[in-house]
Amino acid sequence: MAGRLATALHSALASRAELEADDERRETASHHCCAVADLVPRSRGEVYGVLRSVTLRPKERVQALQAELYDGSGSMQLVWLGRRAISGIEPGRRGRFSGRVCEQDGHKTMYNPRYELTPRPGE
Repeated sequence: MAGRLATALHSALASRAELEADDERRETASHHCCAVADLVPRSRGEVYGVLRSVTLRPKERVQALQAELYDGSGSMQLVWLGRRAISGIEPGRRGRFSGRVCEQDGHKTMYNPRYELTPRPGE
């Protein structure tokens, strides 16, 4: 009874961003992936979330496609070196990403992660 009351109170008082973060965390847990907040640099990790942004990052020597992944617990950078575009890697797309986690400029980052995109409704 107290759990339902706490849930109802949270839903009534929480901001839209907090409710969306709760939904993302539940989605991550349902895919049996690690939360971004729990990733440990210099280890392998597997995360699930939504791509918030995708940009082409020109570098002096190597171009890179960079995406921001959000899972409700936090966000991280996914970087594919030498790529200008990857079919399906676009804002709003959900998927599972795995690879070695590092810390780059204070952000958790995966370089050249393996990925499995979640089909869009109707696909």
